[in-house]
Amino acid sequence: MKFKNIVKSGFCVALLLSCFFSSDVYPQGFLKTRGQNIVNEKNENILLRGMGLGGWMLQEGYMLGINNEGQQYKIRERIKDFIGPEETQKFYDTWLQKHTTRADIDAMKAWGFNSVRLPMHYNLYTLPIEAEPVAGKDTWLEQGFAMTDSLLAWCKANEMYLILDLHAAPGGQGNDFNISDRNPELPSLWDSAENQRKTVALWKKLAQRYKNESWIGAYDLINEPNWGFQDPVNDKNGLKEQKNEVLKKVLVNITKAIREVDQQHMIIIEGNGWGNNYQGMLPPWDDNMVLSFHKYWNYNNQESIKSLVEHREKYNVPVWLGETGENSNVWFQEAIALFERNNIGWCWWPLKKLGFNNPLEIKNNPSYQQVLNYWNKKGPKPKSSVAALGFKTLLENLEFGKNTVHHDVIDAMFRQVATTDTKPFKKNVLTNKTTLNLAAVDYDLGRNGYAYFDKDTADYHISTGKRSAGNQGRVYRNDGVDIQKDSTGTGYFVSNMEQGEWLQYTIQVQDAGTYVVKLEDTPASKGLLTIWLNQEESGEKLKLKPGIHQLKIRVDQSGAQLKNIQIAAL
Repeated sequence: MKFKNIVKSGFCVALLLSCFFSSDVYPQGFLKTRGQNIVNEKNENILLRGMGLGGWMLQEGYMLGINNEGQQYKIRERIKDFIGPEETQKFYDTWLQKHTTRADIDAMKAWGFNSVRLPMHYNLYTLPIEAEPVAGKDTWLEQGFAMTDSLLAWCKANEMYLILDLHAAPGGQGNDFNISDRNPELPSLWDSAENQRKTVALWKKLAQRYKNESWIGAYDLINEPNWGFQDPVNDKNGLKEQKNEVLKKVLVNITKAIREVDQQHMIIIEGNGWGNNYQGMLPPWDDNMVLSFHKYWNYNNQESIKSLVEHREKYNVPVWLGETGENSNVWFQEAIALFERNNIGWCWWPLKKLGFNNPLEIKNNPSYQQVLNYWNKKGPKPKSSVAALGFKTLLENLEFGKNTVHHDVIDAMFRQVATTDTKPFKKNVLTNKTTLNLAAVDYDLGRNGYAYFDKDTADYHISTGKRSAGNQGRVYRNDGVDIQKDSTGTGYFVSNMEQGEWLQYTIQVQDAGTYVVKLEDTPASKGLLTIWLNQEESGEKLKLKPGIHQLKIRVDQSGAQLKNIQIAAL
């Protein structure tokens, strides 16, 4: 098939790049643990700032807008229902080819990331136990290894560490079915000795292949185990598990198999209960081991990482936030600042999906939306031709060059962690000969309280018991400011503006003079807005000197909705 030829070509290119960017070209050597730190071979502390490539090798329904039955094998069956098995295979071949490319890794490096976490689906590397021609023997598939080789070559070229993460283990490692593409009608990883054997064999195969690759940062053995071994009925995700005997046994067996062929690479383990329950699993059994924790939707204070720090100190071992994200810019900035104050590396989730709260957004399209409406029980089944167009357009929008880049997310994850300074979202130049039109949604980049002020900024529901959307419209930007699409479906406006909230716009004035500000609201707007210039209430007329000025729109009475701001010479 065409895709196989592409993979083989990519594999050859990857081998060439691998030879050119050999391990001894760069002097940093293998990452390793030294007490509570991760260091390179110069014993320099390495703070991993990473991003997980969720959705590439392993789709999860929510990343594609699907609200129910989000395992990849079920998504595949749904697509097949519209376009048949042959076209479905082509869809997935193209998906794997386009989702993550060299351009994605180059961009991540330019933004500030120094590491990548690859969520691997085992079925790209080996057959399921149910499909093996000979029971107890492993058929190895070149596709997954070739994709990994290519990704490693791109990471090497950018001097970024690649962390291999077994995200979908044979049989599936938990009762959260989507994250491991688990079919509950088949034996799980924990129910099947043969699935466990295959998992160990896969890791040994990976270690044999990459044992000399110093830009492989670590092996993350099993992502988010979530299984109730002692109480499968009342504790199905293992949050209260006290022993974790089977989990530890499998992880120890994987470690032994890796160390038979590879003594260099760090090994990362994850606790039960989606990564955080280490009861019965410690102390570490390898002297080059890192404990991974996952963190979502809770407060970003020292108490929220207390268990991480305690494990690090008790066992004198590094800890790593192997997966976190899926929140607002405020939460991102707070969390990263917290981690880095504590010398804890982090890896965000995910790089791209349908949705706005990640660096890259895969654009939706009207035909695919009809498919989603049907799948989510919100509309009738569209014609196969409509679905086919939707899938085709989705694939076209998958590549980096077609993605929407959310610069506000990137700014929050890097610049805003270090400073309260603001910067213009877009360049706003005002002269006495032209009218400056500012979209209300293009307020400055920066922290809440500095570039804007909003009362609802992030989702802390694990801590508060109450979900909060931040941006209630969930479009365009990922701050707390509420943004909705306008009636045309192509523009945006700021909605749900509450008393005391405000937006700031930095303006570069070229010509001195008196200017008039006009605010364009929406028909549904109520409330009251006031105009402030350089921290003082100004009214509609502004006397401006050449230079940089900050214009603020404040909410004096809730209910306002703002679409545009127009500034022109009097």
